[in-house]
Amino acid sequence: MSGTHTDVPSVLAHELPRPVPADEFAACPVGEVFRRVGDKWSMLLVILLGGRPHRYNELHRAVEGISQRMLTRTLRTLESDGLVHRRVHPTVPPSVEYSLTPLGRSLLEPVSALADWAVRHEAEINASRARYADAPFGRPDAPVSDPAVR
Repeated sequence: MSGTHTDVPSVLAHELPRPVPADEFAACPVGEVFRRVGDKWSMLLVILLGGRPHRYNELHRAVEGISQRMLTRTLRTLESDGLVHRRVHPTVPPSVEYSLTPLGRSLLEPVSALADWAVRHEAEINASRARYADAPFGRPDAPVSDPAVR
């Protein structure tokens, strides 16, 4: 965001090329973070770990429906992204504890802002979805005989 355009959201501060090149989109670090934030389990685990460190089995019990394989994969991905720290305690058997790194903690604020936005606009989103679902051809503005549907 430039000093002269402080009211412009940062995602709009730069013009995207048209069309957006597929290889650039695939390599974009913003897209990669959005994919991580948008996957099924990652943000739930980040939020749980934001409260306090957890052992593996605590996390598994805390998230209904996640398989051990998926929990392990998600934790490894978050660890490889630098968001989660894995600490092995030298006990018999070894116990493993997961916590957020400083980078992971820094993600809590933007994720909280997005969650707050979603809660604030839930009724509007649900009303729009209902209008869309009840409209002809799934589009509230579509004429009854929409030529695009033929």
